[in-house]
This record gives sequence, C-alpha cells and structure tokens, in this order.
Amino acid sequence: MTKADLIDEVSRLVDLTRKESEVIVEVIFDSIVKSLRGGDKIEIRGFGSFRTRERQARIGRNPKTGERVEVPPKRIPYFKPSKELKDLVNAEAPAAAAADPGQAPPASA
Repeated sequence: MTKADLIDEVSRLVDLTRKESEVIVEVIFDSIVKSLRGGDKIEIRGFGSFRTRERQARIGRNPKTGERVEVPPKRIPYFKPSKELKDLVNAEAPAAAAADPGQAPPASA
C-alpha cells in the first residue's frame, strides 16, 4: 500500500474528499516525524510503537575503493509492532481457510 492508496482508503471509509483525507494523512505523518525528531516515543495501542535508536560513530569502508571512511553518529527511526498487530498479521485469513477446508493448519512450534 502506498501513501496515495492510504489517502484513497481514508477518503472512501470516512466519506471525505480526497484533499481532506490527504490533509489528515499528512498531519499524522508530520506529527510522528516531529515527535521522533524531538526524541519522543510514539505508542499506538494495538498497532505498535515508534522510537529512535542511536547509532555510534564508526569506521566504515568504501566498497568501491576499500578506503576507510568515518561514519558519523546518527539516530534512526525504529518501529516495534504490538503483539495484537503481530497476531492479526499471522492469523489465517477466513477466505483462505474456506477455500481449502481439507488442508490442516500449520503446526505451531
């Protein structure tokens, strides 16, 4: 799903114009970025949490020349899905189960 697909879906489900839906999606994304820049953690219950992780400075190598390159420290965004989201993603789809009722579900480890 792309950002445009998400905007279309919001527009369709909430019965808003595409432009209004685009504003809503942009505000949500901008709020997430602003919070992460400020060092805040974002937690959306039932979905997951966003936070940043610190990467230390290190010495890397240019793969083309083999030359040593100093890589500066940086913060990277990190998303951790909630248990509920993981369960929803891994749940067997009802349509797939109905299409082939003779097949046994996969064994859990």
